Amino acid sequence: QVQLVESGGGLVQAGGSLRLSCAASRNIFNNNAMGWYRQAPGKERELVAGISKGGTTNYADSVKGRFTISRDNAKLTVLLQMNSLKPEDTAVYYCNVYPLWWHYWGQGTQVTVSS
Repeated sequence: QVQLVESGGGLVQAGGSLRLSCAASRNIFNNNAMGWYRQAPGKERELVAGISKGGTTNYADSVKGRFTISRDNAKLTVLLQMNSLKPEDTAVYYCNVYPLWWHYWGQGTQVTVSS
């Protein structure tokens, strides 16, 4: 059974922080590198951060130094700690396998950053 359930989004002022969480099904989580993606209105979906099964991370230039991706192997969870948020970070955030090799997406979680 495939499961990707994102949570933790919300409305925050610029400079604030949010922590996103993604619960993944065991077969997906244990066999894949995972990533967080986002899609802003009128824009294409983009990779924000990725993490390998061994914990190696990579980030989009726009979030380096502000966002931190991690994975909890015991809880089958992928986390995204977002600090120093900017209005341009406003988007729907999704977690998924990394790199993408299928077209399944969860419902995402909305992040809105006010100026």
